Amino acid sequence: MPPPLTGRILVVDDEIDLAQLIEGYLRKAGLEVAVRHDGLGAVTAVGDFDPDVLVLDLGLPGIDGIEVCRQVRTFSDCHVLMLTARDDEVDKIVGLSMGADDYVTKPFSPRELVARVQAMLRRARARSVESAGTSQHGGQALVIGNLVVDESSRQVHLGGEPVSLTRIEFDLLLCLAANPQLVLSRRQLVEMVWDTHWTGDEHLVDVHIGRIRKKLGDEAASPRFIHTLRGIGYRIGTGR
Repeated sequence: MPPPLTGRILVVDDEIDLAQLIEGYLRKAGLEVAVRHDGLGAVTAVGDFDPDVLVLDLGLPGIDGIEVCRQVRTFSDCHVLMLTARDDEVDKIVGLSMGADDYVTKPFSPRELVARVQAMLRRARARSVESAGTSQHGGQALVIGNLVVDESSRQVHLGGEPVSLTRIEFDLLLCLAANPQLVLSRRQLVEMVWDTHWTGDEHLVDVHIGRIRKKLGDEAASPRFIHTLRGIGYRIGTGR
């Protein structure tokens, strides 16, 4: 039996009862939890508490969840799970474009939220194993034209200049770069990057791919690196 997952979780929601409910479920799962109820406190707490996962409400008073996420992304690569009470795709996509990794729409099952958090923590554990030199791709640097994806250091360089990617962005790019002859579907990428039991919206892949393209200066209409095969999935290009 694998050891229980451990990790630090920061829960930010101005609904105090809901925040306490989430905290209780996460603590029962054996996780260390801190709670804040406003945006300014959330940004400060990320710096002080250094969470592995930030569970962040979108509709905070003052500084909302999107602005919190934007500020957090300037100094932390923690996983961000966004909570939204508005069943509006625009809100979700905007939140993800600011650097969130996933979202849950209220009302939600606390058990589902815990499962999403645990899936994120498993990804973090897999990365620590990879950095020790036991990765499935051997930890080699993968070269596509003038793009270099270094699995061992988890760094990306384009034309010799570093490219700053979030954890999920790096993992998606690595999956594509490590399988240059394959077209990978959204479902395959979800299973490789998120979790085999993940049940969220597979279109999250499109949002993250869009962010990677922007950082690489790669146009979807005439891509050098990430090619879309409509209705099928994505594959890595030659970089030319």
